[in-house]
Amino acid sequence: MISDDLYSGAEKIVLVMDDLNTHEMASLYKALEPSEARRLLERFEVHHTPEHGSWLNMAEIELAVLSGQCLDQRFESREALERAVEAWLLERNERCVGVNWHFTTKDARIKLKRLYPVILH
Repeated sequence: MISDDLYSGAEKIVLVMDDLNTHEMASLYKALEPSEARRLLERFEVHHTPEHGSWLNMAEIELAVLSGQCLDQRFESREALERAVEAWLLERNERCVGVNWHFTTKDARIKLKRLYPVILH
């Protein structure tokens, strides 16, 4: 099992998955013995990506904001870093800060024109 091979010492494994209906943790019970499925479920923490928008770009934006607002200083210890990030995260979540997406479908059709199929009549 890859989770055991690569992350044997991890108490929790954070999985970031898109929101496809095939990405359900119940599928572990279909593929594995119930005890093994349960063992894995206790180690996994699942976060689904947003249904709409570019989740990777949103993640990059959040990391850039975190870097500029919180990580632009030295920390005396890992614990101090963790406390600062946690405080930043709590404050940001309390304000319900989101991403203001400016890339429209019209923009995509222009910029990504080469990716669209050509229909021949």
